[in-house]
Order: sequence, then structure tokens, then C-alpha cells
Amino acid sequence: MKRFLLAVAAASSLGLPAFAQQIPVVEKQLPNGFKLLLVERHEEPRIAGGWVAHVGSANERPGITGIAHLFEHMMFKGTPTLGTKDAKRDLELIAQQEVVRDKMRAEESLMRAALRRGDVDDITKPEARTERYKTLEIEFKKLVDEQRSLLVKNEFDRIYTTAGASKMNAFTTEDMTGYFIEVPSNKLELWCWMESERLFHPVFREFYAERDVVFEERRMRTEVPPTGRAEEQFNAMFWDAHPYHWPVIGWPSDIPAITKKQADEFYALFYQPQNITLILVGDFKAADAEDLATRYFGRIPQGEQPAPEVGTLEIASSGEKRYNAEAETNPQLEVLWHTVAAGHRDSYALEVLDQLLNGRTGRLYKGLVLGRQIATDAGAGLQNRKWAGLFAVSAEAKEGKSLDEVEAALYAELDRITKEPIPPEELQKVKNQFAAAEYRRLTSTFGILYRLIHAEGVGGWREINEAGPKIQAVTVEDVQRVAAKYLVKENRAVARFTRKPGTGSTTDDSELAGLSAEQKPIARNISTSVKQEKDPKQLKELLARVEAQAAQGDPKRQQFAKFIRGAVQRRLAELEPKK
Repeated sequence: MKRFLLAVAAASSLGLPAFAQQIPVVEKQLPNGFKLLLVERHEEPRIAGGWVAHVGSANERPGITGIAHLFEHMMFKGTPTLGTKDAKRDLELIAQQEVVRDKMRAEESLMRAALRRGDVDDITKPEARTERYKTLEIEFKKLVDEQRSLLVKNEFDRIYTTAGASKMNAFTTEDMTGYFIEVPSNKLELWCWMESERLFHPVFREFYAERDVVFEERRMRTEVPPTGRAEEQFNAMFWDAHPYHWPVIGWPSDIPAITKKQADEFYALFYQPQNITLILVGDFKAADAEDLATRYFGRIPQGEQPAPEVGTLEIASSGEKRYNAEAETNPQLEVLWHTVAAGHRDSYALEVLDQLLNGRTGRLYKGLVLGRQIATDAGAGLQNRKWAGLFAVSAEAKEGKSLDEVEAALYAELDRITKEPIPPEELQKVKNQFAAAEYRRLTSTFGILYRLIHAEGVGGWREINEAGPKIQAVTVEDVQRVAAKYLVKENRAVARFTRKPGTGSTTDDSELAGLSAEQKPIARNISTSVKQEKDPKQLKELLARVEAQAAQGDPKRQQFAKFIRGAVQRRLAELEPKK
């Protein structure tokens, strides 16, 4: 690492571009359509294995939003030989459950009709359910209870863990669903069998229970945070036509309405071999890994038709959009501009622009927080997605400062980019930072796997080798050109989050005494989240972290911890009253 950083510094001093590490990827194609990426790396006896399904929320449609993320959960439910004590009866129960759910859906249709007539105001309330629906719920629960008696919980994870594996997880974005794990190098065949089995013979047991889990995840991610719902609505306003319009987690009315039949159809279309890339990084021989992958994954039949691409394009914006929301939060501002997809020739200059503006050494923080002292935080963020992109800047107003001042200051910093020459040393500094960050991400087996999954999901794995030189080739003129082209008024959407009138007293100002100006808005936000939290376990974990921080002896940290400790203890007293 030290040699690399010295090389970067030397290159900078000579006016030469910092080099980028090249990852030696071997690409293979299996006969049934799987793409296979192999990276031999023998520094440690471990293998990071993963695969990316080229499907995300952008591939959904209204009515089934959230289904791509639902599969992130369902793919861990097992196979006919994993996850159940009686595979035959398990499948019978799944079939019987579907018969009952079809009848329940017919009742749900009647309930929605009642909602349209105004006979009920919320079909999720128990009193809105028909008598027939209540009877069917009891029947369905009996089938679920019998199936649960047959389940072997978490068997998929247990087998891996027993074999010495770690880091098993998955994620879903607008463009992809990624799965990954790290195993000992002598367990490559186990990985091939386990991963191919769950693709070849998946059993989506506990489908409706897991659907409810996802709905609760949505509640925690969107409903509980002070600005969660507002941010979701702002995103929906920003995108006019593109399917990036809806959240990855799905709309609240869609998640509980997704059927297993719809899930089966979605899986057959998007989880076929020619829509999946397998990736292995670590201690193996490429020829041996290819043989194992062919033997196990080659069993899976090729799909009958190619998965459709996203065809709906975003329409050009004809004017600025503005969104105003009230929430229990410190005044905040966020500005979004439409930009370009990953791999677009302008994306590299936008990446450099992001680096110039973002971080504690970036222009926004230095200009608004340290310089003008009108914000407690400020930054930028570039999102190069598969089909389109966006550039964001945000800031949080300091107490006593208005969002008008903050917004004007943000635009002033952006104007400086286009109107004033960027010093060559500042440009080279951010290029060096990018090169160093990329190098760090590519120095571990697991880090390489994770980067390959993301690169392959948004455009192609070659980007991890090609992006570095393209970043280094960006000029001052390139940065100024993209800033002037994309960061314009008619191309932007502006969101303002302000505190609801009369809600400031929810956190007594006397409780904030002793906190710094930067700590106060953070404390208010945490206090709001604590008051909305319903799980005592989560609160107790937060309390433990706070106590650990307070023990470090920093007076400012102790004062902050004291405030959070009081908020958590009061909420716990409400949830767990003394008998």
C-alpha cells in the first residue's frame, strides 16, 4: 500500500496520471448461457463467490413493485433437500396454501370495491375484512402452522457456516440483485452445489410470511425515519417516466398484493442462466473452477426467451421542480439533476466533479460549513445507474440560518466551478484520491468480488479496469463542461425539509444544553427516531453503543451520550412499563 501511494505522489509531482490496478479477469461462457468471471488470487486460502442476477426494481411494473427485492429474501428459503423435514408434504402444503390465497384474493377484490365506494377507509384494518376473508385467514394459518412444523430453519446458512463460510448476504438495487459469500478454498465444490441448487430447484416456502417481513422492512426504512416518506415522494417526483420512479422496496399497496404465481413468472423470466453472471475470486485454478461450474450450473436449462431490457426512457425536463415537506428534522436541502448512465463518456468528468465537491476536504463542506458557517454539513453524490443517472448536492442548515441562504450558497459554489479556473493541483488531488480509493477496494479478495458484482450489474465488469485511466484523463475543461451542461435550473429538482410548526417542543431545548451547534440537529433526529421505535431490543442495542462511546472520556461525547441515553430510557419505559 505504501509503495502504491508513493507511486501516486511521484506521478503527481511529475504531472503524470496516477496508474490504476488491473484485475486479471478470465471470462467464460457456459453452454446454457451463464457468464462466468474468474480471478485467481492466492494470497490467502479463501474464495469469495457470488453471482449477480441482472434484474432490479427497474425491471418491475406497477402492481408488483418490490418483487425483485422480495427474491433477495426468497432465495435463502431452500430447496427440496434443504430447509424441510418432509419435501413431499411441504410442496403439498404450498399448493394448498395457494388454493386458499386465491379465494382470499377474491375477497380482497370485494374489499377494494368497498374502498372505492367509500364504505371503508382502509382495507388493511381488521374491521374492513369480510367475514369470508376472516374464515379463510384461519384456514390459511392452519396450513402455515403445519408447514412450519416441517421446516428446518436457516439450514442453508447452517451448512455454509459449519463449513467455515462467512459474509453470506445479498442486496437489491434498481439495476441488479447480488448474492455473495466467502468460503475456504477447499469448499469451492460446496459453493457450486449450494448456489446451483437454489437456482435449479428453489422452493419458495413461507412466501406470504416473508412478504410480510419485507413489508415490515419497508416500514422501518421508510415510515420510521423522519424524512423517509418525504424522500420517497421526492424521488417519485424527480423521475417522470423512468421506472426508477418507484422505490426498490416497493409501494405499500403492492408488497402485500404480490402473488406466488407472479413470483414464479418473474423468477422464470429473470433468473434464467443467460441473465446471470457467476463470479469467483480467490485461491483456485481457473480451469478447475470452470470445470466445477460447468458440472453444477450446467445442469440448469437455458431460458426459453431473453429477459426484456428496460425500454422506458426518462423524458427531458422542461422546468425546475420544487418539493416542500415538513418533518421532525433540522432544516435540510437536497438538489437533484438528471445526468447520464454508467459508462457514458460524460460520467467520468461527473465523477471528478463529485470528488471536487464532496467530503470534508471538498468545496461544499469547506465553503458552507467552514467558510460561510451557514450549514452543519454539506456534500455531493453521483449515482451512475445502468439506464440513467443523477447528481445530488445536499446541506443541513445551521441553527439560525435559513434554507434560502443555504441554497444560494450551494449554487454559488457550483457557479465557481463553471466560471473560475480549477487549479491543476486541486484536480490532480481528487484524481489521486480516486486512484487510492480504488486501489484499497481492490486489495482484498472479497473487495474484488464486491466491485465485480456492482460493475457487472450496471454495465459490465471491464469498468473496474477501464474507469481509472478515463478518470485520470479528465481535464479542467471537461469538468466545467459537464457542470454547465447538466447542473442547470431546468434540469433540477429541489427538496426542502423543514420542521413542522409547533413540533420543536418535542425535544426540550433545555435537554440540548451543552451540545454543540453541530450535535443539536443530529440529537433531534435521533430523538425522533427513538420515539417512533417499537422494538425494545433495538433500543437496548442503541443504548449499549451509546454507553460504550461515553466510556471513552470525551466530554463532548459524554454530553451527547447523556442526551441519547435519556431519550432511549424514556422510550423503553413507555414500551416496558413497570408492573
